[in-house]
Amino acid sequence: MKGYAFRDYDQEHMARAVGMALPISFKQSVEICNFIKNKNIIDAKKILHNVAELKIAVPFKRYLYDLGHKKKIGPARYPEKASKQFIKLIEAVEANAQFKGLNTSNLTIAHVSAHKSGKSWHFGRHSRRRMKRTNVEIVVEEKTKKMENKKE
Repeated sequence: MKGYAFRDYDQEHMARAVGMALPISFKQSVEICNFIKNKNIIDAKKILHNVAELKIAVPFKRYLYDLGHKKKIGPARYPEKASKQFIKLIEAVEANAQFKGLNTSNLTIAHVSAHKSGKSWHFGRHSRRRMKRTNVEIVVEEKTKKMENKKE
């Protein structure tokens, strides 16, 4: 992966981070991305902590073959490992935003996407098997009350 997929990056009001070759499922990452997009980062971290503790399920809308249903959600899962990696990535982008001087309480996730990474082999196996690797990028934007009023 070279560069970012996000093109409308504003240096003054946005911060970004990327996780390269994370050992998580690509399909689960896509569903988590759709679940936390356009949320406040404080709320997104709370949601992901609850997913890691099996309290909230992530609704699967795209990769839902052979999935069990959860009450009032439909097809859903608890991707614990992937949600822990997303929490680390959100904390990293929050630190980047704080270093830039942005107000971390007003940050919302403007863009988050997952891409397949280069795959390596599991070491020492008699029959070879590929590892799951995913690149995840996240861009947060500082929202002020003026910006929210203009959109309404």
